[in-house]
Amino acid sequence: MIVSFVPTNIFSDLTGSRDSSIIAVVIFGIMSGIAALLVARDKPEQGQAIKKFIEATQLVVMQLVKIVMSLTPYGILALMTYVVASSNGSDILNLISFVLASYVAIAIMFAIHGMMVVLAGGNPREYFKKVWPVLSFAFATRSSAATIPLTIKTQVEELKVPTPIANLSATFGATIGQNGCAGIYPAMLAVMVAPTVGVDPTSIGFILSLLGIIAISSFGIAGVGGGATFAALVVLPAMGLPVTLVALLISIEPLIDMGRTALNVNGAITTGVVTTRLLPDVGADPARD
Repeated sequence: MIVSFVPTNIFSDLTGSRDSSIIAVVIFGIMSGIAALLVARDKPEQGQAIKKFIEATQLVVMQLVKIVMSLTPYGILALMTYVVASSNGSDILNLISFVLASYVAIAIMFAIHGMMVVLAGGNPREYFKKVWPVLSFAFATRSSAATIPLTIKTQVEELKVPTPIANLSATFGATIGQNGCAGIYPAMLAVMVAPTVGVDPTSIGFILSLLGIIAISSFGIAGVGGGATFAALVVLPAMGLPVTLVALLISIEPLIDMGRTALNVNGAITTGVVTTRLLPDVGADPARD
């Protein structure tokens, strides 16, 4: 399984030819980024050309994302209409049960974040009071990326996190290691789907494999609305599980995505607070930063 994550033909993986193609593309992207940084260090003039190309490509991709997001409400409306019209009462209750179960999992993860703040010597009540405006914004926008400026501002001004740590935790937290979108959601779907293909979701082997794949696949998940669906489409094929459930749940996805986004942002802020406690000297020496 580990070997399958390493791309042998990136062009083939870009077509989605294997179950682990998306993870292979992410790993290739990380390696390419490291190579580009090394080139920029050795040949600054070439590094500037690479930077301009990447920035232009990012603008094009983000414009495509905006177009898709502008059409998303109409697609969600059609999906919800279809689900309601073709389902009986018990099916609707099952969907509501999944939404409730998702928010229970999100609440548990918020509690874990609070425990981490306590272990770092902070007051969880004061912490959540200060970050509440940011979490509310994340909840409403369903975008970790759009919340980055507020995330940084709150860490620096309210929680006294040094600017270098705040910048790093906010930007990384928007695309890497998202507790809600890239963690809880694909894990819940994998556990739900596993019994349908004869896999015991309580077995140690399954749990360890799931944890490893979720950790790897969380690199590069977009910090925009619907990122959890993409994360699920990475994890389930890599685990050898069908992705049909993702299509069935996409109609209620926005209802859960609001809470997941707030959890993602809180995870980034918690990381900044804990890192500040562990590395108190960072930010004290501007030349070092």
